[in-house]
Amino acid sequence: MSTRVGDIYGVIGDPIEHSLSPHMHNAAFKKLGLNCIYLPFHVKRRNLKSAMMGMRALNIRGFNVITPHKTAIVKFLDELDEAAQEIGAINTVLNHEGRLVGYNTDGLGAVRALEEQREDPSDKRIVLIGAGGAARAIAFTLAKRARSIFILNRTEHRAVNLAKDIERKLGKKILARSLTGNSLLEALRNADMLINATSVGMYPRTKETVATRKVLHSRMVVFDIVYNPVKTLLLSEAEAAGAKTITGVGMLVHQGAEAFKIWTDHSPPIEVMRRAVMKGLSGG
Repeated sequence: MSTRVGDIYGVIGDPIEHSLSPHMHNAAFKKLGLNCIYLPFHVKRRNLKSAMMGMRALNIRGFNVITPHKTAIVKFLDELDEAAQEIGAINTVLNHEGRLVGYNTDGLGAVRALEEQREDPSDKRIVLIGAGGAARAIAFTLAKRARSIFILNRTEHRAVNLAKDIERKLGKKILARSLTGNSLLEALRNADMLINATSVGMYPRTKETVATRKVLHSRMVVFDIVYNPVKTLLLSEAEAAGAKTITGVGMLVHQGAEAFKIWTDHSPPIEVMRRAVMKGLSGG
């Protein structure tokens, strides 16, 4: 779908003030000379249905979806692409002539972030913390590559339901438990990779972490999808344990780049987008 002069894009969520997507996408539009704008829209859960009617009425050409709407929004869309159907959560919507089509670029964004740090998730034993929208996308995407995935979540039934969904749709057996000190210790003992797919440690709760150096080890990679702050307490603890660390900036940039391609059919200027994110994080 070609981009038109004056096209409006955006992001919906609650809260929305922390989103760096406007920095990232507006920098990309400027770099490519596209006369478009990307705006944040504060949408509360109770207003989600009417917000979708508004997106159609105003002909908003595309938008991202963040917490808490990634799964709830599915029932208000007209169509889902294959990956979004499989995952059951979306983070990107294309308005195609009044039809809202949902996509999920979170999983691919996570894989790209790992690959650019020369970390191939194939045949790895992965511990994934979380069972929300981003965690679902990452779990479904990595289940096709990893040797094993162990999902831990504070609310056990959500982890179990996610594991069952993956097994039903992909035929891959996934372990799932409640997140406790003992289950985390057990899961990490032989893990190659830990991925935090929750908001724990995100600003302003920067003194929180899902794991400490006591349970982490030097043979693993620790990937935190939280990007504000760039170095979370989890990543500091992982460094202290001798583990390799990967920040959430890469996933933010790459999921955004994939969304940009879906909306505009243009090749995204990834390094421009990354610099815009880092500038936004520094308050610039």
